[in-house]
Amino acid sequence: MHYLILTEEERRPVFFAASFLLNIYMPADGRKWIGQKEIIMYDVIVIGAGVSGAAAARELSRYKARICVIEKEEDVCCGTSKANSAIVHAGYDAVPGSLKAKLNVRGNQMMGELAKDLDFLFKRNGSLVICTEEEELPALQELYERGQINGVKDLRILSREETLAMEPNVTDCVCAALYAPTAGIICPFELNIALAENACTNGVEFRFDTEVEKIIKSEKGYELHTNKGIFRTKYVVNAAGVYADELHNMVSEKKIHITPRRGDYCLLDKAAGNHVGRTVFALPGKFGKGILVTPTVHGNLLVGPTAIDVGDKEGINTSRAGLEQVMEKAGLNVKNLPMRQVITSFAGLRAHEEQGDFLIGEVEDAKRFIDCAGIESPGIASCPAIGEMVAQIVRDKMKLEEKNNFISTRKGIRRPADLSKEERNELIRKEPAYGSIVCRCEMITEGEIIDAVRRPLGAKSLDGIKRRTRAGMGRCQSGFCSPRVMEILARERDVSMFDITKSGGKSQIVVGINKDAL
Repeated sequence: MHYLILTEEERRPVFFAASFLLNIYMPADGRKWIGQKEIIMYDVIVIGAGVSGAAAARELSRYKARICVIEKEEDVCCGTSKANSAIVHAGYDAVPGSLKAKLNVRGNQMMGELAKDLDFLFKRNGSLVICTEEEELPALQELYERGQINGVKDLRILSREETLAMEPNVTDCVCAALYAPTAGIICPFELNIALAENACTNGVEFRFDTEVEKIIKSEKGYELHTNKGIFRTKYVVNAAGVYADELHNMVSEKKIHITPRRGDYCLLDKAAGNHVGRTVFALPGKFGKGILVTPTVHGNLLVGPTAIDVGDKEGINTSRAGLEQVMEKAGLNVKNLPMRQVITSFAGLRAHEEQGDFLIGEVEDAKRFIDCAGIESPGIASCPAIGEMVAQIVRDKMKLEEKNNFISTRKGIRRPADLSKEERNELIRKEPAYGSIVCRCEMITEGEIIDAVRRPLGAKSLDGIKRRTRAGMGRCQSGFCSPRVMEILARERDVSMFDITKSGGKSQIVVGINKDAL
């Protein structure tokens, strides 16, 4: 036997030559290269960066584990979480004993403290369920009793006079209403982004534009084959929204089916924002809570949604029939709605699972695969509790150890408009960009846009800026501010204007040069 002793300098090319011949390379960070395909190793992979996935990731980041969130879109909050009613439901509607009931009430209770910790807008404005027919009073009473069983606090049934005194613009046909003071309104973008940023700060990796194409079981977990390579993990959390059934069905013989349920909305100008002070619902029906009218945390008025089952999981186009339904039915419970002040309309999809409840837990015939599926209303209200439940399942199964350096708080983007005149002047003196107004409808400054780009998981597109700062969400709907926002994005990201998109992918805005301008 002969041995050749090599120096470090001599060993390096030999090692890489051997690696090339074997086609296997193992760097220090736990990655592998096999057959020239990168395989990345994690303890937990969360699929989906909506509110449920982000909440789960944030709660999991309390523990010592290597965690990754995989998202097929270019940013967080690009699916159901970006297009919904933005309501923190009280919890009286869900069937007693269901996960929806349990997690809605728990999530509602958690939301106030979470909003303080993570610095996002949340207001307990209360809600009313309007009863317009005497024969419907038993259904209203049933809702009240349901709420009592579910543990909703301070529920009351109001008389006609009490209801009109509280909300003068509800219909004159009102005969009674269910009042839930614990209900609230929220900015779903801020909630989602805050959860994700805090998870990132606590060590969670995020991989965007990464779509799961195939999932293969292994002895110690799962291999996720994506358009960006192969990811290997001990545990999977399936929080993929309307696509959660497709991922579940890749690993389980017990199939589930999710129907995308489209909801159309109309958003009214801030001039209409005080038409009602509370969220006004109709009595719930077979397809949900019906058309609601609610103020938003930013001072607009929101009307919707419809509930239309569609086959296309990307079918977020509004329809004339859907918007007409919104306008017609909203007026049944709230009078004199100023629908001429609509500034935009939009639609979102709810992930309706045929069993009608949230599906959260380890899949029976696919160990280490945790479903977080069928998350529809009240998903926004429930998400803090959903994240908590998912993390507890994974923690107990993996016997994870809690960190001693978990960062529980996060500071949002500075808003000069919320400061006193003196504070604002001092901020502008130190950072002049906060004195340059870019979006005049919402009074958003260049400084806020720069912050949105530079912070953890910073914005990469116009929609990313819009969700973080509200630039482009005002009366003109980005008609005037978008070119300036694009310039700032291009400068801060050091890319060409040709590379700036509306929402990632192929949504480029600048596609050529006007030859006459050269």
